[in-house]
Amino acid sequence: MSRNFRLTDDETRAYADDGFFIRECVFDTVEVEDFRDAIEVCAAKASAAVRPGVEEYEIDGNRYCEASGSTIQFEHSAGSETVRVIEPFHHLDERIDRVIDDPRFVDPARDLTGAERISLFTSKLNLKRPREGSQFQWHQDSPYWAHAFPEVDRLPNLMLALDDTSEANGCLRVIRGSHRQGMLPGLEGEGTLGPLFTDPRYFDEALSVPAVMPAGSMLFFHPSTVHGSLPNRSDQPRRVFLFTYQPGARRLFKVDVKREAG
Repeated sequence: MSRNFRLTDDETRAYADDGFFIRECVFDTVEVEDFRDAIEVCAAKASAAVRPGVEEYEIDGNRYCEASGSTIQFEHSAGSETVRVIEPFHHLDERIDRVIDDPRFVDPARDLTGAERISLFTSKLNLKRPREGSQFQWHQDSPYWAHAFPEVDRLPNLMLALDDTSEANGCLRVIRGSHRQGMLPGLEGEGTLGPLFTDPRYFDEALSVPAVMPAGSMLFFHPSTVHGSLPNRSDQPRRVFLFTYQPGARRLFKVDVKREAG
């Protein structure tokens, strides 16, 4: 693939000013369908790994476990066995592992990190099943990553939508310009790395923008951009995955594995 996927001037300005931008239909329908199959394989492997004796815990009332080299989060309703989030997850299917080096991810990530040599910081699979997918309150990623990477502003999130995302199926919402305030105070909770959710007194929810986009599109957003989502109240799934890149060849955030991209 020889096409250049580096940032345009407009995208560079949008990321600096707004903390996000969208590229529509980056991956075609055949590729998206293959990714859908791959992430369902990942979800099945994660579910199968949850056996008696695996480490389980709760944060702010939500259930997590550690299995298959991943942190697995379950749906928020009591007793649910539905997998909600897997981080990292790229190692669970080679089709996902391969796309880490795809120029449609790597080229813009080089511009957003400000480095030509980059590596994966973390990968995350986010599943919102129809009528079951729960909301996630407003939060930033940077407060959880700063202890692992001091230059936290250089950890851009690149999210690929595997389904059409809408407000009905709980698309991600971002607070325009919130990244310019840096890491904001959080609400008190049980999070082991500090408060899990961002205190709403420190940002303007009226600046919320729903990331509505067709399947195969990508959302790029800053680690300090406040974001969250509402429940999936529709009959359609909302499945996305995210790669977060970092400058240089460094270990992954959650597992001690080095992998250089590009």
